[in-house]
Amino acid sequence: MAPTAQFPARIAELQTLLATDGAEAVVDLLVALGEQTRGAWGFGEPSVRDVLSASPGRRRAALLRLLLDRARTARTAASADHLYELAEWLAHGLSLPDRAEELALVLDVAGQRWTCHDPDLIGTAWDLLDRGRPLPADFLATLRRTVAGTYHTKVFAALLAKVPAPPLLNLGEAWADRVLADVAELGQPWHDLVAHAATATPTKITKAFEKRGRALLDTVGADKAADVLGGWLTLVGRSRTRPLVRRHYDGDVNELYDPVNATTLRGLIWLAGLLPPRPETARLLGAVVETSLRKAAGVGPRSPKIANTAVHTLARLESDEALAQIARLAARVTYKGTLKELNTALDTRAQALGLSRAEVEELAVPAYGLTEVGRRVDHFGEVRAETVVGAGGVHTSWHTAAGRVVKSAPAAVRRDHAEQLRELKAAGKDIEQMLAAQAERLDRQFLARRSWAYPAWRARYLDHPLLGTLARRLIWVIGEQQAVAWSAAGLTTLDGTVAEPEPDATVRLWHPIGRPVDEVLAWRERLERDQVVQPFKQAHREVYLLTAAEENTRTYSNRYAAHVLRQHQFHALAAARGWRNRLRLMVDDEYPPATRELPEWGLRAEFWVEGAGHEYGADTTDSGAYLHLATDQVRFYALDAPGHSAHAGGGGYHRSWRDRPADGIPLDQVPPLAFSEVMRDVDLFVGVASVGNDPTWQDGGPEGRFLDYWTSYSFGELTATAQTRRDLLRRLVPRLAIADRATVEDRFLVVRGDLRTYRIHLGSGNILMSPNDQYLCIVASQSAAAGTGGVFLPFEGDRVLAVILSKAMLLARDSAITDPTITRQIQR
Repeated sequence: MAPTAQFPARIAELQTLLATDGAEAVVDLLVALGEQTRGAWGFGEPSVRDVLSASPGRRRAALLRLLLDRARTARTAASADHLYELAEWLAHGLSLPDRAEELALVLDVAGQRWTCHDPDLIGTAWDLLDRGRPLPADFLATLRRTVAGTYHTKVFAALLAKVPAPPLLNLGEAWADRVLADVAELGQPWHDLVAHAATATPTKITKAFEKRGRALLDTVGADKAADVLGGWLTLVGRSRTRPLVRRHYDGDVNELYDPVNATTLRGLIWLAGLLPPRPETARLLGAVVETSLRKAAGVGPRSPKIANTAVHTLARLESDEALAQIARLAARVTYKGTLKELNTALDTRAQALGLSRAEVEELAVPAYGLTEVGRRVDHFGEVRAETVVGAGGVHTSWHTAAGRVVKSAPAAVRRDHAEQLRELKAAGKDIEQMLAAQAERLDRQFLARRSWAYPAWRARYLDHPLLGTLARRLIWVIGEQQAVAWSAAGLTTLDGTVAEPEPDATVRLWHPIGRPVDEVLAWRERLERDQVVQPFKQAHREVYLLTAAEENTRTYSNRYAAHVLRQHQFHALAAARGWRNRLRLMVDDEYPPATRELPEWGLRAEFWVEGAGHEYGADTTDSGAYLHLATDQVRFYALDAPGHSAHAGGGGYHRSWRDRPADGIPLDQVPPLAFSEVMRDVDLFVGVASVGNDPTWQDGGPEGRFLDYWTSYSFGELTATAQTRRDLLRRLVPRLAIADRATVEDRFLVVRGDLRTYRIHLGSGNILMSPNDQYLCIVASQSAAAGTGGVFLPFEGDRVLAVILSKAMLLARDSAITDPTITRQIQR
């Protein structure tokens, strides 16, 4: 609440503005007052409401409309809510000469919410209908969403039943707006097609729907239907065209799918699946799955219903492109319900083909027009486009008829070959997405214990036009021990000898655990010398061996205990790495630990975490989810062993209310590779999600409670990942442009600038300045985190290393820094 002494002056200012200035200036002040008083519009004598009540109806109506505009674009949900509450009050106190206009404005205000349960508005709506006026489009959409929901009274449904000729869809979503516009232009057959789509209430397509759908598609024409439906589906998930006002305690409703429209969208997806297969159809459906699973704040995935519908439709399509999308999505999707549907689709296809699930995933990867490993050539008349796929991504170069290389497609190509050009660009995006998915799938093969017969591996990986771009940057083991990698001479051993495997030899991915140290170092040197960028850490992969402390504790590891993690970031990382985890809420409930099942090893790994904090609001999101977690032990159990749980706010894990936790499997009996990979995951969780690597947390976070932890983590001992980073930097720094100004010393990369000397911690990326170890806060930009300024790195995916290098490059030339947030700290 604003200090009482200031409030009368702001009220006086409001009175003056109402008498002299336009509505914009008044609303500017109301926005400021709303944030200052937290929406306490009735506070004070006179209050904001008292002052506004004296305004005539037309003046209040103008203010009301402006308030709604500001509410829809407010900085925070709380501010939007406060402004909307004032608009509601203004609307109910209106007195306009035209009663119908007044009623419509009241309902228009109500239509700015996701749903509405105020029964008084039903009478207002009936009154407007009785006067021969239609309900405002936004209110009608809100009413339909309310009736589509679980909780509403019968009077809402009764009113909706009396609305004459409601539109096919609610306005406000980009795809729905396009459908309504196209149907109005294309005529009755298209109206009938969309109306039929609205009957898609079952979870899966029925024979009756399919029969009627095929007849309607025949009426409008298959090619035309494919073009139009494709245009609609490309817009699914776009930002709302008519934003809604969100209550501060609600989820982000502007990211959700309108439930009234969702049923029709499901039907349109079914109809798209009935058309003759096109490559772009599978691509569109894959995109719908991903955008439908994108999370909305306070809600979770936007529409699992639509994601699952798209998966079911992909599974029905008899095309290689559809299978490729399913395989790609299965490697990327983490939402359990949809992942289950994807796995079922792949298992069904595998059974039909008489292959294993893993083989289907491999065979599903298309070539995307590549005629040799990493290379595709397209001809557009006399112009040639060469697409190259490699560690740097997908790049297309254009060659004119005269042999000149140009950066982009010539005008003649854009004019005469537009469709072929669109397909080339779409293939490039598909390749990038598929490569990311396949790199993740390959990274998981260590724990999957996957091996291949040499001829199959050669065809599916090494010589595959797309997968070959990954396989040729990795190290493989042929037979029992022979480690090989690709080079200009072909498959060669570490010393450059060409390998000649027997046809019956087996192949598996090389892992540094159990290999001689000299061999591991030699492979690293070869990759760095040849500037081979591996798609994930392999030669430089961290190895986690049992420590003396873990040998003493026997059945559990405290190596990553007592850390403070950002819960939502940890949750996302855990899902991406194949762990099962539940977001913890500040409620009286029990939660299992984060768990990773290792069926090929007969094991289950548990990482014990608990909610950190005790104050609702300060330590939680608006929906009650903990912002931070405290970490504890890592344990291993038999795959079918009883699970554990702990109270959301702590108190220790147990098998039941009375039983202590089971001891688990002694760590020295866990296979070394399984132990190492699980501990690597946990190291990743801590290294990425810890509040200690956030440079803005030097104050220790809420009430300074985590200051000691932040300090100890930011500049403390290095984890295994950070030690690998240090080893690489020792070899890398002498080749940098700042080699004369940078050295690696213990836990830090030390950089000598013109003004100061800086120590960048190799674990957190945080910085201390000489003299006196003053802290320097630099928040890395997304571009800094994504790239390394042209510096060669032998693997992808280490964001912290990229940040460290970008900071080092910046600070080595500190006298040239112009950012005042940095220069003020340096010059203090």
